[in-house]
Order: sequence, then structure tokens, then C-alpha cells
Amino acid sequence: MYDGRDILIPKKRKMIISQLLQALSSALKDLYSFEIEADKLSIQPTRKEFAGSYTFVTFPYLRQSKTSPEETGEQIGEYLLRKEAIKGFNVVKGFLNLEISDETWIGAFNQLAEKGISKKEANGRKIMVEYSSPNTNKPLHLGHLRNVFLGYSVARIYEMQGFDVIKVQIINDRGIHICKSMVAWKNFGDGETPQSTGLKGDKLVGKYYVRFDKEYKQQVAQLVSDGTDQKQAEKQAPIMLEAHEMLRKWEIKDPETYSLWETMNSWVYDGFDKTYSQMGVDFDKLYYESNTYLLGKKMIAEGLEKGTFYQKDDGSVWVDLTDDGLDEKLLLRSDGTAVYMTQDIGTAIERFKEYEGLEKLVYTVGNEQDYHFKVLFLILKKLGYDWANGCYHLSYGMVDLPSGKMKSREGTVVDADDLMDEMVETAKRHTIELGKIEGFSEEQANELYQTVGLGALKYFLLKVDPKKRMLFDPEESIQFHGNTGPFIQYTHARICAILRKGEEMNLSPSERVVTVSLHNREIEVIRLLTQFQDKIDEAAHDYSPSLVAQYIFDLAKEYNKFYQEVPIFGEADENKLKLRLNLSRMVAATIKSGMGLLGINVPNRM
Repeated sequence: MYDGRDILIPKKRKMIISQLLQALSSALKDLYSFEIEADKLSIQPTRKEFAGSYTFVTFPYLRQSKTSPEETGEQIGEYLLRKEAIKGFNVVKGFLNLEISDETWIGAFNQLAEKGISKKEANGRKIMVEYSSPNTNKPLHLGHLRNVFLGYSVARIYEMQGFDVIKVQIINDRGIHICKSMVAWKNFGDGETPQSTGLKGDKLVGKYYVRFDKEYKQQVAQLVSDGTDQKQAEKQAPIMLEAHEMLRKWEIKDPETYSLWETMNSWVYDGFDKTYSQMGVDFDKLYYESNTYLLGKKMIAEGLEKGTFYQKDDGSVWVDLTDDGLDEKLLLRSDGTAVYMTQDIGTAIERFKEYEGLEKLVYTVGNEQDYHFKVLFLILKKLGYDWANGCYHLSYGMVDLPSGKMKSREGTVVDADDLMDEMVETAKRHTIELGKIEGFSEEQANELYQTVGLGALKYFLLKVDPKKRMLFDPEESIQFHGNTGPFIQYTHARICAILRKGEEMNLSPSERVVTVSLHNREIEVIRLLTQFQDKIDEAAHDYSPSLVAQYIFDLAKEYNKFYQEVPIFGEADENKLKLRLNLSRMVAATIKSGMGLLGINVPNRM
């Protein structure tokens, strides 16, 4: 099924590459009377064992040149040299290796430095990004962290692109899973509250979700031992029957049931707010399934009248999608209660009605729901909503731990609050051991631990392609070397120290850089800097913050190589010194901006 991935952000050529391809297009036209658009040509980075920045393969154009691959390369190279598009070239068996002139690199850098880093001009286009979408029967866990950080980062990337972004969550505050916690608290809670226990509200309610599962399994086992069939025992367990009855009462707004539901949900919302605050994320709009499922039921009724859906003898309502390569899908149970699909239909319709001109609705949900969203989008199309083509499922892989898969109902999850606290404590230990808080006040040190700990967590979860399942290793994530958040944060702090020293020496890094001879490390840093906006475009196109994370790591790594090999304050040539300070300033600004797109802060001192 087409997912509309490229509707909003088309992929584009990188700055220097675009210029070079245009020059190559002119060369083919002027030398061989062969006209080809620049974007139909391709070049690739030159292999490290050869001199050059980019390589152009001549073999596809021998029919036009009517000469050997080597001679074709020589002719094109000489043409580009005359046009001052390059400063040198070499040909290896038909592979034309091009050396970009220092003037071109510095010109590109000056253009970047003068423009600065800012988000694109507002384009008036709307995109909605949904993330988190928790159940009100348990606290947020490690899986939610990947979800929230991923959705929030995608939202920030699109804001950078000039879009009007609406960040939302749908709170799953109704259904059988909610009733399970309610039944368990009613039967075994003895009036416990967050205040009386000292527990966050979401954790207290989650405790009773686990208690329900424990009691349910015991009752099923007892029924089976008494001779009941396993499947029948699962249906007839008294506590499960009680939960279904509570759901029925909730849907007719039985006063006692509804009051208990409101009370327990309020506990959970207070807990969620604290967790989101520590995560450093927010939302522009909250939706509640307890409201949207009603619109969903209304649309099911209309679809039934039109013949889009059908009703079975037991009163349940279904949609037949077998002609579309899927299967039959339940939309309303026989007792008239809604299922997830019912409320998702209602939620989608409400959102597109509320936000006129909405072009894209991105659902950040794990890949175990891939089929669900295929069905949802197809049903919306069958109901006649053309905007369904703008719905996109940002599917991501699950997060595993060394101990195995998490299971909420069994209480074997990694609690989000506990994990964030643990990351901050681990950051504190590592930072103290490495002596990176010299001269810090206690308040400044605590702020640094928070910044490093949460930065490590967010970066580790976002650096992996969303589609891939991943293994989270807390200890690996907090290291100050390798592809980690702390390594990038430390690089930023190091550059800030360099810039402060420059200020003390009354050296301004903001002046336009004049043409000087460049060290290969300087060229590589400039090359990476010219790719930043292109990388944001790619990340937006693919809904993949991992592309930004990898880019920022590559930039930090390359800057550290430059720092080790090229003197800054030991440079006697004032123009070169200003260039290196300017490079440092732009790298720091780019790291800060890129990490900000991931929702990560960077310290100025470490």
C-alpha cells in the first residue's frame, strides 16, 4: 500500500554535489554535444586511497565521447579545470576523481556561516504527529520512551522544515484493559490512593493491572483443574466476567462505575505529567478515546446503512476486506461495545475535521500494529475520506533488554521513571570518575548529570533506524566515547571552551573567511557542514531521526580528528586561525541544532 512518504519532503541533491553535477552536465554538452540534466547524473565520494573529493564514472558516456574511458576522463577533467569548478583531478581506469577547489569549499562555508542555522520560512502546511498514546492502566515504560522520543523528534524535524506541526496523543482511557485495573482495585485495593501509599498514580494503577493478571491466571488454573476446557476457563473466569460487566456498565455511564473510572484516571494523568516533564516533551492537543469512540460508533452505524459494513446474527458488526487481500475485521462486539478500530476511526475523522487543511497524520506506533493501520486506512477510504491517503504509520521496532522482552501484565517492564533516574545516576558516576565537573556548583553539577543522562538515553534510542528492533544497553549508552550522546555532548563542550579562549584573545570567529589553503581535515569538516540541511530533508522524508543522529556523530567524530591534527591557537596565519575558529563555531552550532532536533540538550561546559 502506498504510504505517501514523499508527499511532503522530496529528496534533494547536496549543495556542493549539485554544483558539481551542473558543471559535469555542461561538460558533456560542450565537449560531446550530449545534453543531459544534472539530476540525471551521479557522483560518489572518492575512495580514500585516491586523491579527490568525488568520483565520476565515464563508462556510460563512451558512445558520446567516441574515445577510451581514460581519455574521456582526461577531457572532462581538463574542461572542469578550465572552468575553475575543481582544483585538480586524476583518472584511474575511467574513474574521474575530482578535487574541489579550496575557493569553492570556502565559498560554500561562507554561505553557510552568513546564513546561520534556522528553521525554514513557514510554509503554511499542516502535519499532525501522534506519539505516546498510553493506556491509563499502567505507567510508561521503556517501549514508550522510544515511541515518545521518536514522535517528538519527527515533530521537531518538521517544525525545522517550516511546517505547522500539531503534536498530539490519544489517551487510551477506556476498554477492557482499563476495567481490569478497576476491578482489581475494587476487590483488593482496600481504599489505597497515591496519597496514602506515596506511589505515583500511574504506578498505583499499574500495580492493580498486574494483580488482575495474577488473580485471573489462578482462577483459570482452578477451573481447568475442575475439568473445564482451557478456552472456556479463560472466558468463564469470574474476575474476567466481572471486568466485562464493568465495561458494559461504563458504556451506559453507571454512576458508581463512572466515578471510579474518573478517579483512577485522574491518578494516572498526574503520574504521566511528571514523567513527560522529566522526558522534556510536550503536546499541543490531547484526545481521549472515551470521547472519540462515540463518533466511531456513529460512523459504524452509517457504514452499516450504506452496506460498507455488515452485521452478523449475534449483532456484531464487521467489514469484509478479503477482496483487498486482507480479512474480515470486527468493528463492534455483539453487546454493542466498541473495539480499538471503532475508536481509531472516530479519532481520525475528528482530527481532520478540527484542523482544516491538515495534509498528513503520522501515527507513531510499534510494528506489531502494522496490520491494524493497514485496515484502518483502508476502512477510512471505503467510508469516502480522500484524506486517508495522508495517513501514515510510523512503524518502529520493539526495544529488547538483555533479560528479554517486556510484558506489562506480568510486571516485567522497565519503568520509564526508574530508567531515567538510573541514567542520571549513572551519568553522575561516570562524570565524577572522569573529572568533568571541576569548578561546578552543586546545582550546575546536578543539571549536567540530568543533561548527560537523558541525552544518553534519547540518543541511544534514536540513533537506530526506527524500523529495526533494538537492544537497549544502559551502560553502553552512557560512555563518553563511540557513537553515544555523551561523546557528542563532550565534543560540543570542548568546542565551547575553544571559542571562549578565542574571545579572551579578542579573536572574532564571525568574520567572513578569505580564501586560504585548506588542510584535508578542514575540507572534510566543511563537506559535512554543507550536508546538514540536506540531512534534515532526508530525515523528514523518511520520518527517521536516526539520519540526523548519525550525521551529528559523524560531524563530531570528524571535528575531533581535525582538532587532533590541525593546530588552532598555534597557527601563525591570522586568516587560517579565523577560519578554524569559524569552523569550530559552525560545528558547535550545528551539533546544538541537530541534537535539539532529537530533543537533546548539549552543555557548554564539561
